[in-house]
Amino acid sequence: MRGWWREISGLILPVSCGGCGRPRAELCEECRAELLDGAPRRVRPVPEPAGLPVVHAAAAYEGAVRAVLLAHKERGALGLAGALGKALAGAVRAGAGRAGGDGPLLLVPVPSARRAVAARGHDPTRRIALAAAGELRRDGTGARVAAVLRQWRPVADQAGLGARQRQVNLAGALEVVAGGERLLGAGRVVLVDDLLTTGASLAEAARAVGAAGGHAAAVSGAGQAAVVAVSPAAFEINRNSR
Repeated sequence: MRGWWREISGLILPVSCGGCGRPRAELCEECRAELLDGAPRRVRPVPEPAGLPVVHAAAAYEGAVRAVLLAHKERGALGLAGALGKALAGAVRAGAGRAGGDGPLLLVPVPSARRAVAARGHDPTRRIALAAAGELRRDGTGARVAAVLRQWRPVADQAGLGARQRQVNLAGALEVVAGGERLLGAGRVVLVDDLLTTGASLAEAARAVGAAGGHAAAVSGAGQAAVVAVSPAAFEINRNSR
């Protein structure tokens, strides 16, 4: 029934695949498979920044995966959030497993700058995190989003910056909002982002959460993080990591 409705909608409202541009499908089966059919794995950027938690990624940032992430983030193809959330949920499961006696999994998105959210009209990482939490709950894993991080000072655009420059740019830029410490104490924290490049954003997020006292393990690098995608080189280097 759902497939039939998508076909009819595609005839009425022009739509094309976010991965390859094929008409009449927001995400074709081939591109969906490229995003979702691989096994998530542990990944490490080179060089690895100090304080980076253990990170699992669902896919390499290339081909259809790259196109889908960009379509969702920059072109407002919000319908792709479900598939991206499913990919992120797989990476979360690979690292954190199922929530146990310590409470539900708390997916903490790395925040975007306010100006970026305003320019895009949405917060892509938070939207994907919400979809991932829903996917985890449907699978019987307790999970919710705890959007408790914010940028308290302006940072430069990360595009074009090298690994060391990104670390300097983001150092001390994030903090946990008032009252966030209590929320972080209600479960197991998993930092989430759409893309891992140098690891500077996740390392800074781990530092901020640890500084707030909500999840001290994250600041020591023993915490967990999950992303939809990572650079192809990092994904291949870590092929045998699970």
